[in-house]
Amino acid sequence: MTTSPAAAPATPDGERRTRPGTTAGARLGTAARRWLPSGVLLGLLVVLWQVASSTGLVEEYVLPGPLTVAESMVVDADQYWEASVPTLGAITLGFGLSVLIALPIAIGMVYSRIVERALYPLLVLSQVVPKVAIAPLFIIWFGFGDPPKILMVVLISFFPLVIDAAVGFHAARPESLMLVRSMGASRWQAFWKIRFPWALPSIFAGAKVAITLAVVGAVVAEFVGADRGLGVLITQARGNLDTVTVFAGIGYLSILGLALFAVVGLLERLLVRGSRSGRSFEAAGGL
Repeated sequence: MTTSPAAAPATPDGERRTRPGTTAGARLGTAARRWLPSGVLLGLLVVLWQVASSTGLVEEYVLPGPLTVAESMVVDADQYWEASVPTLGAITLGFGLSVLIALPIAIGMVYSRIVERALYPLLVLSQVVPKVAIAPLFIIWFGFGDPPKILMVVLISFFPLVIDAAVGFHAARPESLMLVRSMGASRWQAFWKIRFPWALPSIFAGAKVAITLAVVGAVVAEFVGADRGLGVLITQARGNLDTVTVFAGIGYLSILGLALFAVVGLLERLLVRGSRSGRSFEAAGGL
């Protein structure tokens, strides 16, 4: 007679907790199933790209093959990483300023209808105006340096942070807010114990969108006018009809964007405890 393995311990909510090994294996399998279709499709596109370039269907100077581009990214890595440093600096600094600007605005919109009615149309207007049209003004006002790039990053990335943060703050359960207020908590304590933890998933959702837009904002500013950066390198290569360098520069921009997106995702995993659907008042922080 065989003995069945011991049952996994139950969690406080009555659900069985899976064993660490099983959980790790399940996550790995889920990740493989999630990314496998995209990886296969991407690999197929790269193969078709290489075939089109190597067989002469498309001229090499128009569409260099992925192997040629990869070789340039490796051989001239110092050049690309040197150009990446100012771009990455503008992205991270601009994104950080966006967070510092967006969260207080979102809090003000949640707690004051007057603030919401006054700021919301201006926020929408800031996104309706084409950023490429504003970039030359930043160059005129602040010159060919980092300030125009940082301002462009802030302008293009803070909007999703404001909107998603405001939605998250509004989504807090009224009964939880009333509970902590009945227990003597101040309005500020209720915000930190209930509203802020509850809004974290929405804040990070906006941050994921904002960090990708931050890359776009920095490159747009460098295209319009800058003295260094990956956008400047791509612009110079385009003028010289050096499509290999253009594609390699785009490759490094993609690497930067993916790395920054992954960092935001990692912070989300570390700071967000549980999903919104399963979060109770105690999971949100308690008193």
